[in-house]
Amino acid sequence: MTFETVYADAPAPDGPALFPTMSTMRAMRRLKPDAVPDETIDQLIQAAVWGPSGGNMQCYEYVVVTDRAVMAELAPLWKRCVDAYLATTGKHAPEGMDEAAYRRMVAAIEYQRDHFAETPALIIPCYKFPEPRFDEEGLGIYAESLGPAGLEHMTNTQTRFQALAEGSCVYPGVQNVLLAARALGLAANLTIWHLMLEQEWKKALGIPSDTHTFAAIPVGWPQGNFGPVRRRPVADVVHRDRW
Repeated sequence: MTFETVYADAPAPDGPALFPTMSTMRAMRRLKPDAVPDETIDQLIQAAVWGPSGGNMQCYEYVVVTDRAVMAELAPLWKRCVDAYLATTGKHAPEGMDEAAYRRMVAAIEYQRDHFAETPALIIPCYKFPEPRFDEEGLGIYAESLGPAGLEHMTNTQTRFQALAEGSCVYPGVQNVLLAARALGLAANLTIWHLMLEQEWKKALGIPSDTHTFAAIPVGWPQGNFGPVRRRPVADVVHRDRW
């Protein structure tokens, strides 16, 4: 597996401007401390709300942190999560990634960790999945449709299925946040490290215990420049008709 650099040409006047936006949407971790206007943050959340939501239930909520005192309270939690990540999963470069490039990425992660209290805005997408509504007739059809093997599989994978069902309601909106940020010239990056200490994060932010959090997205004006992303070539990831 190798990574390639995707270069985006300037779009034609009537062409799909979204493609150059996506192909230069790097994770930007070095942020200026300058505030992001509330109306600009609202644009990001509006983009999230426009995103698809599994089952069209739209039970998402977004915690937006801009208060420096609250950010300073979160900074030690962020440091603990980042340190835990860098000591384990993040200790080695992914297969196919140049070691020097990976060290630059780690340096940016460490910079963000050490300057987290200066983060202009942090977006926490949340979701509380509604209680399912079943009836006897529907459960009978469910069992008949899946068969014994399917029922056993669903029983054994219910936790994963529930997590994916919730994720399908949240992450399309998260991607819209990242796209909107890039389109507005804002730096942002998607992280889930906070989940290692999720209960402490929820307590600090007053998030109800029965509501799940799905990401922590730092947002601000970038110190550096946007550039082409490095991704695996399309030919390496596509399986036509069958694996």
